[in-house]
Amino acid sequence: MKTTKFMAALLLLITIFSACKKDQVIEANSPKAENIEIGSANNKQALKGRDFHFNADVLAGDKIKAVQLKIVQKSSEQYTANWKLELAWDEYIGAKNTNVHKHFTIPAEAPDGKYDFYFIVLDENGTKLELKEELIISDPANMPVDPKIGRDMISRNETLIYYMDTWVEQELIFKKGDELTAHAQISEIKGDGILYTVLIRKSANYYPESIDKLDFSKAIVISKVEHKNLPAASKITTLKQVNGVYGGEKITIGASLDGNEPAANPITGGKAWESGKYNLVILYKNTSYNMNVFKVIPVTINYQ
Repeated sequence: MKTTKFMAALLLLITIFSACKKDQVIEANSPKAENIEIGSANNKQALKGRDFHFNADVLAGDKIKAVQLKIVQKSSEQYTANWKLELAWDEYIGAKNTNVHKHFTIPAEAPDGKYDFYFIVLDENGTKLELKEELIISDPANMPVDPKIGRDMISRNETLIYYMDTWVEQELIFKKGDELTAHAQISEIKGDGILYTVLIRKSANYYPESIDKLDFSKAIVISKVEHKNLPAASKITTLKQVNGVYGGEKITIGASLDGNEPAANPITGGKAWESGKYNLVILYKNTSYNMNVFKVIPVTINYQ
């Protein structure tokens, strides 16, 4: 009888011990992604033959094994031709956390329509992140607006030193006290929208590609222009009329306030003037149709 009781107690202890061991099994962490942008300003739209923007901050469970992106046709849709796009980027392999920021061209032969967009991260620990969203691919000719940046020109003290990708000077250098004029035109627009030109220090490691991402603690506003209810095929420029005088696209290097409206921002703190490399960034958003464009022009400031 004692032996039987002892064996029963032993079996109970073994059962409890086994259950505790099972409870202690730790599942591997899966990779995670945030700050995801599919298309400019995360509009989940792509234009054939044009640049496409994707961004995601990835944190691996262990280490990244693979990063993949796929655009595939939906089984529920009809298309004029079979097409898909699959990309993989090996430079992220082995990273624990990273920013996946990519630009690539949507081929002109891609049929218009709705697609399944997949962003996939494989982890060395065997787990997987698979993000699925709907992406619309369109022909720019069929879009209600197709904003284009043009007539971009930079002058120093009224002397033209850059115009439309032509560099009059090999390096665009400004000194303290110089007047910088940044002119730009946005065409093929209608409805409502907003245009900014800003200066950003490269040392800030901050590269906004849409107005939605503008951080005024890092960006010095040169000009801001808004438009309302424009008819089709309209255009605007950074040049505007204020009290009967055209201007609004200039800033003096060393100014205490920027050109933001309706209230100028102090040029202090993280955007205070200093010597170094800067980016002059042209940013436009058509708020009626959620379409964005941007352009970056490097300049140098010798602030002494």
